[in-house]
Amino acid sequence: MTGSDNQGSDALSSNDPTDDDQVPAWARRTTGESRWLATGAVVGIIAFQFLLPNQFTPHPAWLIPALGVVLMVILWIGNPIRIDREESWLRRCSLALTVLLAFAMSWSVYHLVLGLIDGTVSDNARGLLSSGVEVWLTNVLVFALGYWELDRGGPAARAHGRKPFPDFLFVQMQNPDLADPEWEPSFVDYLYLSFTNATAFSPTDVMPMSRWAKLAMMAQSGISLITVSLVIARAVNVLK
Repeated sequence: MTGSDNQGSDALSSNDPTDDDQVPAWARRTTGESRWLATGAVVGIIAFQFLLPNQFTPHPAWLIPALGVVLMVILWIGNPIRIDREESWLRRCSLALTVLLAFAMSWSVYHLVLGLIDGTVSDNARGLLSSGVEVWLTNVLVFALGYWELDRGGPAARAHGRKPFPDFLFVQMQNPDLADPEWEPSFVDYLYLSFTNATAFSPTDVMPMSRWAKLAMMAQSGISLITVSLVIARAVNVLK
C-alpha cells in the first residue's frame, strides 16, 4: 500500500460516524447522571404528602412517606453518586418508588376532585388553593420522575447507550450542530418537560415519540386541566 493510500485510509477512519467524537453524548456511553436532583424531587413529593390535609392522602398517613424513604435509601446504597449501575433489583426498586409516588398523587387528585364535586371540601379559599397548588406540584414532580425513569430504559440504560431511539425528542437532538456535543438529557430536562406539559396542556418543544410517552403526557395534561379548572372555579365561588 502506498503512502497516499495510507493517508486516505486515515482520513476515512477519522470521519467514521461511529467515532465517539462524532456521536453526541446522549447516544453513546457516558459517566452517568447524578442522583441529587431526582432525589430532591422525591423528597419534595414526600413533603407534599405531609402538608396535604388528611382527606387527600392515603391512610395511615405515614405509610407512603415511610416506604418512599426506605426505597430511596436502598437506591442511594446501590447507586450512591452517579446512576450507571445496571442491576435488575435496582431497576425494580426504582420503578417501585415511581409507582408508589404516582399512586399517592393519583389518590390526592381523586379525592380533591371528589371533594370539589360533592361539596365536602372546606369553604376556606386559602386552604383550597393551597391544597390545589400542592396537588398540582406533586403532579409535575411525579410525571417528571416518571419521564426520567422510563425514557430509553431509565438513567442507567441511557448512561450505557443501550437504546438508540428516544421516547422523547429534545431540541438538542434535533439540532446537534447548535448543541454541546456533551449534552444529554438530565432530570432538569424532564422536569421542564413535565412543567410545560402541565401548564400548556400539550407538548411544547419536546416531542413524545413512543406511544407510552404520548399516553403519559395526555394523562398528565388531563389531570392538570381538571385540577386547575375545578380548584379555581371553586375558589372563585367561595370568594364571590
